[in-house]
Amino acid sequence: MTDLQADVLTADQIGIKQAAKILSKGGLVAFPTETVYGLGADACNSIAVARVYAAKGRPSFNPLIVHVADLECAKTYAQFNDTALKLASAFWPGPLTLVLPCAPDSPLSELVTAGLDSVAIRIPAHPIAQALLQQFDGPLAAPSANPSGRISPTQAAHVITDMHDRIEAILDGGTCKVGLESTILKVEDNQVSLLRSGGLSSEQIETFLGYSIMTPSDPKTPQSPGQLKSHYAPNSPVRLNVKTLQGAEILLGFGPECKVATLNLSPTGNLIEAAANLFSYLRKMDALSKGTIAVSPIPMSGLGVAINDRLKRAAAPRN
Repeated sequence: MTDLQADVLTADQIGIKQAAKILSKGGLVAFPTETVYGLGADACNSIAVARVYAAKGRPSFNPLIVHVADLECAKTYAQFNDTALKLASAFWPGPLTLVLPCAPDSPLSELVTAGLDSVAIRIPAHPIAQALLQQFDGPLAAPSANPSGRISPTQAAHVITDMHDRIEAILDGGTCKVGLESTILKVEDNQVSLLRSGGLSSEQIETFLGYSIMTPSDPKTPQSPGQLKSHYAPNSPVRLNVKTLQGAEILLGFGPECKVATLNLSPTGNLIEAAANLFSYLRKMDALSKGTIAVSPIPMSGLGVAINDRLKRAAAPRN
């Protein structure tokens, strides 16, 4: 995939400082949490986040979980109501992710939230993850450090096998204690919905809350963000695979041949750059459009598969 060869770093003060430095420069670092190893990237750097999708071979732009060091940091990126604060106080640090409304003017990359107005966020309990977050002094987007669809890694050796040529470094912290991904809850008003079962049981959550939480089988609760056919859609209609403009269309281009593009996702045809620009450019095009947004063909390879998946949803007929 690349000429990369990941450095395996000892999880001491020197290794953690080196890992934080790599992250600050837009690099990717796998690190241990109490659940599984996460593939960390600066959550405010769209290019770094796009590289996460590329490294994982992720087939669509699903929201990524943001890891932070403490609750005060979490409040920079998410809005907490009373229920969310109670859950955070009871179960953080730990294997619980909360899906909450984004904080106003959040600096997170839109690729992290997949263009949604909510963010998935948690505070890991693992001491190495905590040390790295404090050293980095910012939010890390960190899905599991494995190729999409493969078994999640619970040891550094698993990451070395699967990702050694796709990332800059692996922080070796031994075997993860929990071994299951975090439980994901969506908190909206005073309603709590289970989006993914994980390292914190529903029974523990319900005992604490004193009432039942909604389950994924409830039709009012989506299984996960991004499953609807029409999703993340701009206000303007979207037409895909356009080579010739019609009427008052404006063009969201890709590649060096798009001389008439209003905006170009990547003038050089770089799919990582295109992925990083996708959500913000769609918003800008929507603001400029007085008709239809036309989109140039995007190759169906690498990150192009995820980009096309997102664009297909944006162009789907509206309900």
